[in-house]
Amino acid sequence: MAKHTGSTFLRRKLGAKLRRMREAAEFSLDDAAPRLDKTRSALHRMETGETRVDVHMVRSMMDLYDIYDPDLIEEAREAYKPPWYRAYGDLGLGYVDVETSAAQVDNFEVQLVPGLLQTEQYMRAVFGHWEPSAADNDTAVRLMRQRRLMGEGQPLRLNTVIDEAVLRCDIAGPRPEAMLKQFRHLLAAAALPTVNLQILPFRRAARCLTGPFNILTFPDQEDPAILYVEHVAGAIHIDDPGDVAKAKLEFSLLQAEALTPAASITLIEQVVEDLKDVEQ
Repeated sequence: MAKHTGSTFLRRKLGAKLRRMREAAEFSLDDAAPRLDKTRSALHRMETGETRVDVHMVRSMMDLYDIYDPDLIEEAREAYKPPWYRAYGDLGLGYVDVETSAAQVDNFEVQLVPGLLQTEQYMRAVFGHWEPSAADNDTAVRLMRQRRLMGEGQPLRLNTVIDEAVLRCDIAGPRPEAMLKQFRHLLAAAALPTVNLQILPFRRAARCLTGPFNILTFPDQEDPAILYVEHVAGAIHIDDPGDVAKAKLEFSLLQAEALTPAASITLIEQVVEDLKDVEQ
C-alpha cells in the first residue's frame, strides 16, 4: 500500500512542489487532471503525497505545465526508495520519517529524557514498557538517529528543554547505576556543538501548563516546519503556520523560564553527586 512506500515526508514534499508548479502554470485541478489522464481526486492525492507519482508522471506534468525542473525527477526517485529505518519494521507514528529530513528539533520533555539523548539501557526500559516485542528494533533505530548529533551524515541540531522531574524519575532500572550512567551521558551530550540543553526547574510555573512537543525545521526553506505531539492514542503532525508559530513562541518562553545551559549542567552534576552518595 502507498503508506508503506518510501518516505511519507519526501512524498508530501514532492507533491507540494508539483502543486506549486501547476498553480504557477495557472492550471486548476479540473484543467490539469484530464490532460494527465487522471481524475481530479487522483491528481489531488498525488499533490498531497497520499499516492505515488512516478518519474513518467512527473515528466508529463512538466511538459503540460511547460516548466522544467531537473531536480524533480531525482526527487521522485528518492521519495519511493525504502527509507533506512524501514529495515527495522513499521515504526508507526511517523516521527522518524520526519526527523530524518529535519535540520533542527526544538524539544520539550516533561517525563522522559529526550530520545536522542538516552542511553541504550534507558531506551530498553522505555520500550520494554510500551512494546517489548519491538524493543530491539526500536532501540537500534534510536541509536542510529543519535549519530546525527555527532555530525554524521546530515548533522541534526537539538534544542531541548527538560523538566526537572525527569531528573528525579527512575526509569532505567534500580538506582543508582543505570540513572548515573544516563545523567553522565546527558552531561557528555550537552558538550556537543549540536546540542543545547536546559532544565526547567520545579519552581517555574511554565512547567505546569505545557505538555511535551517537538518542532522540526528543515534545510529547504520551502518545507514548512512541523509541530509533532504524541498523545495516548497516537500522534499528530501539524504544519499550519499559525499553529507552528504558537508552538515556537511557547518554546521560546520555556527556554526563557529554564535555567541557562551552564546552570542546567550544574544541576545535573549535583544530581550525579547525590546518586553517587546513594551508591556508596
